[in-house]
Amino acid sequence: MQDMPPSAGFSPVAPSWTPPRLLAALRSEGIAFEILEHPPIATVEAARPYWDRLTGAAAKNLFLRDAARRFWLVFAPAAMRVDLKALPGAIGSRRLSFAPEGELETLLGVMGGAVTPLAAVNDTAGRVRVVVDSRLAAAARVLMHPLVNTATVTLSGADLVRFLSGHGHPPAILELPAA
Repeated sequence: MQDMPPSAGFSPVAPSWTPPRLLAALRSEGIAFEILEHPPIATVEAARPYWDRLTGAAAKNLFLRDAARRFWLVFAPAAMRVDLKALPGAIGSRRLSFAPEGELETLLGVMGGAVTPLAAVNDTAGRVRVVVDSRLAAAARVLMHPLVNTATVTLSGADLVRFLSGHGHPPAILELPAA
């Protein structure tokens, strides 16, 4: 994972956290994880053949911006259709829309297809609020990218919450509204 091609989803914006640094931090914090490397995948559908090799809850990420230009990274079960009309009320926001990919790269240091709650470590200004569905936070294992879309890591939902909280992004944990 040392030399990542641009297609791997790693942003050219030069984020402070790289995949090797992230994995080293997980190890040093005593967070157990499993990693599977695979070809670049940008969607949940494309990931399924690889995720079938791992144990854990499949998840997806929504990178959103509200009317007040606040950013939200929502981590939801992969099969869930999140109700984007009800979501603002659930998270204390106003009308939400998908944020431009340029903002994703600037704020989280990843490109579309490599979005992960773990990328919050690159948001040193604290502009992105992380929201984790309660089912994922309680899951024994959850699948996510380690800042690139050429690998998937599994870790417990509790460890994800602990890691994010320890790095300045304590997530809001709630049952996301379904469409």
